[in-house]
Amino acid sequence: MKIDWLKPLLGTAGPFATVFLDVTRDGDAGEREVENRWRGVVRSLVRDGAPQATVDLLEQAVMRPTHVRGPHAKVVVANDDGVLVDRVVGAPPATPVASYGPVPVLLPAGRAAEQSVDRLVVVVDRTGADLRWSRSGPDGIDQGAETVEGDHDEVSKAAVGGTAQRRVEARAEDSWGRNAETVARRVEASVAERRPEVVILTGDVRAAGLVKAALGRPVLALVRDVPGGVRGEAPSAAFTGRCAEVVDEVRTARRAVVLDALREGQGRASGGVSSLEDVVAVLARGQVAELVLGDELLATAGDGQREVWVGPSPLHVGTSREAIAEMGVEDEIHRYPVGVALVRAALGQDAGVTFAPAGSVALTDGVGAVLRWTDDGTPSESAVSMSGDSRRLHEL
Repeated sequence: MKIDWLKPLLGTAGPFATVFLDVTRDGDAGEREVENRWRGVVRSLVRDGAPQATVDLLEQAVMRPTHVRGPHAKVVVANDDGVLVDRVVGAPPATPVASYGPVPVLLPAGRAAEQSVDRLVVVVDRTGADLRWSRSGPDGIDQGAETVEGDHDEVSKAAVGGTAQRRVEARAEDSWGRNAETVARRVEASVAERRPEVVILTGDVRAAGLVKAALGRPVLALVRDVPGGVRGEAPSAAFTGRCAEVVDEVRTARRAVVLDALREGQGRASGGVSSLEDVVAVLARGQVAELVLGDELLATAGDGQREVWVGPSPLHVGTSREAIAEMGVEDEIHRYPVGVALVRAALGQDAGVTFAPAGSVALTDGVGAVLRWTDDGTPSESAVSMSGDSRRLHEL
């Protein structure tokens, strides 16, 4: 999963204030709950040394209404110059995250973003379509909407009788086809602009078939038919449920592609590594295409999590202070929780981040990486056995 939305942090001087907070609002009580959660966050930020001016900037971003239905959260990162990241995500944290320090705390936000699936919902009839872009959650966080109307309005096969009936029917079917082509061109343009992972097509069955017939192969490969949507009507619970199932399938398939690549790389001892030492080594060399973090690593988040050393650049990451010094860094060397440091390093080399459920792939120390290139200096390992004794095999 790409985390491009965090790129404004690259090359930006710290220290950073990071907030990951449930901002779900449900009437007046919901507004008060957000305010109460924010007050708890403020105490933590002030205790860490965040300047009042930075706290004020965060408050403006956090308290700004999102106009989003259902549970959701905000990720906000700021430094002394202003707010750098302000993003709504669909999975609120169980407890608020607040930090002020030399590097932003990106692990919780990365995991929430990994759950999101950007999609385009297209509801068609024989005159046009309604397009809605959304991400995250079963209902989706709305990102925009658009109405597309075809130029041909002779869409009814009104009964007129005689030879004129065939002409009326032919004109109607021609209008359906031309309107479908108009919708298809707009869908293709939207996909090229926004790059959704899935296109959910619903509405009039005949119109949906004509739109699919007019789509090019790249976009057609993204299309999933989901019955139940109707233009101009609010989505039903049944339709929303079917969309949620499709989103889950897309998310699972996306994760499977990464984990299969990691297994393949481990199996041929090239293209995939595991263990904290090896993953840190390839991150520092800028070799990582996808960072894989396991549930076992996330379960130790907090005071019990292992730490690694970092420098001012995201690729300044090592298992010892000496490793950072060998990179030519003399100042701004800090110890940070492993998850925070690894996600930061992944962002610095345009790598994605995938979270692996327990037991889905063999991960020594709960971490792995799919590589974009290898050379003689790349750590290598033998494939782990089904016994799960990955640590013993790695150390052979």
